[in-house]
Amino acid sequence: MRTPPPPHVRAAFGARTAEPVLVEHGPVWRCGEIALRQAVNPAEASWVAQTLGELEVPELRVARPVRSSDGRYVVGGWVAFRFIPGRAEPRYDEVISASLRLHQVTAELRRPRFLQLRADVFATADRLAWGEEKKVKLDPHLGGRLFELYAESCKEVSLTAQVVHGDLFGNLLFDGDADPGIIDFTAFFRPPEWAAAVVVVDAMAWGGADEAIAKRWGHLPEWPQALLRALLFRLAVHALHPKSTPRSMRGLERAAQVIGQLI
Repeated sequence: MRTPPPPHVRAAFGARTAEPVLVEHGPVWRCGEIALRQAVNPAEASWVAQTLGELEVPELRVARPVRSSDGRYVVGGWVAFRFIPGRAEPRYDEVISASLRLHQVTAELRRPRFLQLRADVFATADRLAWGEEKKVKLDPHLGGRLFELYAESCKEVSLTAQVVHGDLFGNLLFDGDADPGIIDFTAFFRPPEWAAAVVVVDAMAWGGADEAIAKRWGHLPEWPQALLRALLFRLAVHALHPKSTPRSMRGLERAAQVIGQLI
């Protein structure tokens, strides 16, 4: 994943002479005024590029996609977009606020067809968290035990599902006083309250956020259940992911304790 884009890919996106420089977020390679990132799923990458090319979100910088010389979004397994400066910062309430603004705009997007075919760890964990998958075994020591315990508190919700970005924690870029910047879109078809709750869970588990962040957004509809579903999602991801460790589990245990007091 840390191999730079080959010359023919850079040439296709108009960056033949630019020297690739590795930056964060993916990883991403900056080539002059554009940035390139590998595309695991070409259909999904094309959808993301088209979506980001059309999004207009108040107070949010959007990295616009760059088409190749022959009009493609994906060339040789790579996608390109306009480079926007910034880095992830622990400004978690701002991330949640940006998430809500973003999802006001994406509410009218159609559900992408590739979501029905997705079978990776994150898609499986998502279905487990919402009770749509029952047969997958979760490692009890890496999240499965807590998943079973907290899943007993799930209730039906009336929240409206739509296209949302389900992984904004650590992926929203800040550059001083400039508007936050978005360079990618990890699509799920879930309520926007859930997407905001995922940021809260991640921030408490791995970002050092104070416990009060879980209460500050309590005005959102059906917030306790949104938090619970977000917690179950992250527990399932952790239990399924091959790189998970008991050490990385500690943050989720802390988040679970806080959320357990709210449900």
